[in-house]
Amino acid sequence: MPRFSVVVPAHRAQGFLRPCLESVLGQAGLDRSGGDVEVVAVDDASPDACGAIIDDLAAADPRVVPVHLDLAGGTGKARDAGAARATGDYLLFLDADDLMAPGTLAALDARLGRTGDPDVLLFDHERFTVWENVQESGDGDFLAAAGTRVFTAADLPDCLACYPAAWNRAVRRDYWTSHGFAFGDAPYADVAVATRLLTSAARIGCLDRVCVRWRKRRSGSLTTTRGAHHLAVLDRYDELFADPNLPGQAGRAALYGQMAALLMAVGEDRLTPDAAPDFVRRAGRLLTDHRPAGWSAPEPKEARWVRAAGTGSYGRYRAALGGRALAMQVVKKARARKNGLARSLFQRYYRLRLRRPVDRNLVLYAAYWNRGVSCNPAAIYRKAAEIAPHLHGVWVVNKRDRDALPPGTDHVVVNSRRYWDVLARAGYLVNNANFTGNVTKRPEQTYVQTHHGTPLKHMGMDLRARPAVGKGMSFGRLLDHADQWDYSLVPNQHSAEIFDRVYPSGYRTLPSGYPRNDVFYTSGPDDVLRARQALGLAPGTTAILYAPTHRDYQREFVLPLDLERLARELGPGYTLLVRAHYFYGQSPQLEELHQAGAIVDVSAHPCVEDLCLASDALVTDFSSLMFDYANLDRPIVVHAADWAAYRAARGVYFDLLSGRPGETPGAVAVDETSLAEVFRAGEWNSPAAAALRAAFRSRFCSYDDGLAAERVVRRVFLAEDGLLPYRPLSDRHPAPSPATLTPPASTSPVPAP
Repeated sequence: MPRFSVVVPAHRAQGFLRPCLESVLGQAGLDRSGGDVEVVAVDDASPDACGAIIDDLAAADPRVVPVHLDLAGGTGKARDAGAARATGDYLLFLDADDLMAPGTLAALDARLGRTGDPDVLLFDHERFTVWENVQESGDGDFLAAAGTRVFTAADLPDCLACYPAAWNRAVRRDYWTSHGFAFGDAPYADVAVATRLLTSAARIGCLDRVCVRWRKRRSGSLTTTRGAHHLAVLDRYDELFADPNLPGQAGRAALYGQMAALLMAVGEDRLTPDAAPDFVRRAGRLLTDHRPAGWSAPEPKEARWVRAAGTGSYGRYRAALGGRALAMQVVKKARARKNGLARSLFQRYYRLRLRRPVDRNLVLYAAYWNRGVSCNPAAIYRKAAEIAPHLHGVWVVNKRDRDALPPGTDHVVVNSRRYWDVLARAGYLVNNANFTGNVTKRPEQTYVQTHHGTPLKHMGMDLRARPAVGKGMSFGRLLDHADQWDYSLVPNQHSAEIFDRVYPSGYRTLPSGYPRNDVFYTSGPDDVLRARQALGLAPGTTAILYAPTHRDYQREFVLPLDLERLARELGPGYTLLVRAHYFYGQSPQLEELHQAGAIVDVSAHPCVEDLCLASDALVTDFSSLMFDYANLDRPIVVHAADWAAYRAARGVYFDLLSGRPGETPGAVAVDETSLAEVFRAGEWNSPAAAALRAAFRSRFCSYDDGLAAERVVRRVFLAEDGLLPYRPLSDRHPAPSPATLTPPASTSPVPAP
């Protein structure tokens, strides 16, 4: 029987669940056979991939006990289901978006042994925000003063003032079951259970140590969802003050302080306007009826709020807090005046157009900061024209890029009058980056964020710890932008988890696949030949697409390879197609090599998907193109000369060079000589490389099957329920490799590498 059972309920937490579970499983000194801990992970019928994550970790670690509920019953019922399956001496509860601090279980075990295994062991926690701001719990002084003492709530009533949560106390399992404790489905049930665990306990211990890092979510939880359901907290305190186990006046005073702090948090920012008057009326009665003689709030803000709410009248409550509200209004108006002075004429025009009705048949598309028709938005645009012709698509484009648009493309130039008009009225907004300007996404509009890659490098809020990249970013604007999304498209589960965590907001993740990758499954031999002919590739040539990524620590484009030397090392029969990252524009270095015939510079080619179709293999360093290219099931070679520098500066989510299946996509080279040898020796297309590529493809191309664009159009534009079913892996046939095509009779076969 394990010492600890850690119960983790999970619902719509796929971006946080894996780190949460790993924070428990990675505790130092634990026995992986399950002798020290079991993790009872409960999938509360989650609509995202929580269940799959739990099963994935359970398959890899016998300490994970998966529990899948057929119907979502809420956090309380999921906790109860997990506790019923637990077998450990002690129960611990941990929410799926929180973390267990390193060394916690060892510290808990030591303190439990020293205190003789009490019924309940209280411990400390800290709160952290999306900004990584850390806030102390406020319980530290009491926990430190208690030391190793074992007591009851009557002995130390101030224990009832500790934050009332399920996850800041370890509970002896036989004590839990013998008293019939349960959370049930009532909101704020943890407030009542956490308190009754203490009032009923014969022996309580404390540990002055932060054991849980409580993540303050921006959306998606009970506390971040405004509404009348928060009135339930008043019911819980009504029940608690009627509990005969509540110990005397000192216990009531401690519980009153706990209540005052929590009610203030609810009353300040969790209620909708229709629920606020009833909340104040009932809170006023509670605060008046149970106020202990001589009680005073620990801080002026709380004292002011308790006085205002204690009136029991919503009008008097608002008047009592009116000075603060008036000050906030003054600041808000001052900011508005400042912004108004800075706002351009067209932005003021935009505000006027926001009053016009939304046109649900109008779709506004943009890609790569308005560079033209490309990427996932382009694939959605083409599929919408095919199966939803009633929709009219308009593209946003920079003035300098409009001449490169396909003929007949309806478009608006950034910051033009029509741009602001269409932006204000379009029923759908589709982008793989950001729209230009201060955008107000209306409730009637649907925003589809398609993204433009699978994250190997750190993204979003994770860049706050990467000064070489994030020092010039506005993370406030990043969060504001994510708050506008209704859908976030992903091509694999890895992307779903990362995006949900680093762009924390209330959008829905759509496991559609990437629409831009559909072409890799819908193209045939003729399409591949046309793509090669357009590049002037002679039959029999082995075309290698070289696509280096952008390096945030380099201001200008610097070739990571000596391409002239590489071309010479490869010899005849090979053609290097070189595509610099679009951040750098045209490169004089590449132009010179192109003119000399050493390479073919395809940096300005309008369609990277055609370049992939035309090539026999991809050589890249750390570009996300590798994840898309894997759909073609063609060789991928990683050139990793500066992996250590890139990893240190940008940060990565897994070790691309580990050689482990699912992380390394194929052969690895560190310089021009070894890269040429990889091709000459056949390592680029060896059985070992193919096995790595298969595992990589299985992990990162799991949702791509040629139907992604149709999934998006049908689910978002046509409001069809669910998603088209995925084609089985055995039925996914990528475009044929150029090496498998039969060349014209007058040409020789493709040379052996």
